[in-house]
Amino acid sequence: MSQARTNARKAAVQALYQWQMTGQNLSEIERQFLEEERLKDAQKSYFTELFHGVPKNLELIDQALSEFVDRPVDSIDPVERAILRIGVYELSHRLDMPYRVILNEGINLAKCFGADGSHRYVNGILDKVAQQTRAVEINAKANSK
Repeated sequence: MSQARTNARKAAVQALYQWQMTGQNLSEIERQFLEEERLKDAQKSYFTELFHGVPKNLELIDQALSEFVDRPVDSIDPVERAILRIGVYELSHRLDMPYRVILNEGINLAKCFGADGSHRYVNGILDKVAQQTRAVEINAKANSK
């Protein structure tokens, strides 16, 4: 996985966090990120896809999450919520990306931005979502061993 794409995910977590907390206009937040050069080492097109794709598909993403979380999605820690939403978006919209890569990226984002131990929570939830959204891929891997 490219570092530029990892950096795009990191920026998307921060931008989605800002959006969740302030309700600010997406284009305004994106403009700030571009102006402040927070996307300098990031794949800008991937940042844009994630940052606009999550809010656009929010209902479906939160629906998928609500099946596996132990509380209302809105009461999940906002950092973890942003990471989980990106992970669910990628699992359901980026079938070109192996689900293990998406899970690992989610875990690393939680280690980077989340509270102590939040990576275990993120891993557990994304793994359950993956079992549902990527069952064919997971079963094919299991059967090829």
